[in-house]
Amino acid sequence: MPKTSETKRIGRPRSEEARAAILVTTWQLLQTTPLKKLSIEAIAREAGVGKTTIYRWWPSKAAVAVDAFIAQVEAVLPFPDAETVAESLVLQVQQVVKAFQGDVGRIVAGIVAEGQDDPEALVSFRDRFLNPRRDVARQVIQQGIDSGEFDASLDPNMAMDILYGPIYYRLLLQHLPLDSEFGTALSLRVLNCLSP
Repeated sequence: MPKTSETKRIGRPRSEEARAAILVTTWQLLQTTPLKKLSIEAIAREAGVGKTTIYRWWPSKAAVAVDAFIAQVEAVLPFPDAETVAESLVLQVQQVVKAFQGDVGRIVAGIVAEGQDDPEALVSFRDRFLNPRRDVARQVIQQGIDSGEFDASLDPNMAMDILYGPIYYRLLLQHLPLDSEFGTALSLRVLNCLSP
């Protein structure tokens, strides 16, 4: 029988309160538990929901972790407005470095590490977090090219890799500190490379 507006849905409706509780709980668990050791069972138990409730929204623990991560960092990593494109990029790099110094960075590293065994985790992180931010950065860099602030032959994708790649390199390998001095020096050095 075809569904009509009168047809009642079978089963319990998804609760936004349960979804929010799962995300908050996952974030809290990630403060003390590496993603590799986190389980859907632990999330369900701590959030007071069944495992099936979690699987209604997410296919894996990594997907839950990515959404919990995004819910926490979305507000602290906006692309800042500034008078020039260069200044905007400098401020944004400093924001990313600052955010990645603590739990946020540790959790990003955990998601990337998990992605080596679970490609879906990496795809989820890339599609839901990284690519939307790269799209914004690409637009900002393109504005700099169009205005003459940056080299006209600049490839925006290459510029982003030059700008953000060293942050992830230090985050993942921990060979040198990921600190504010590094963030400032990196952004200024890269701006020299991007300028005409």
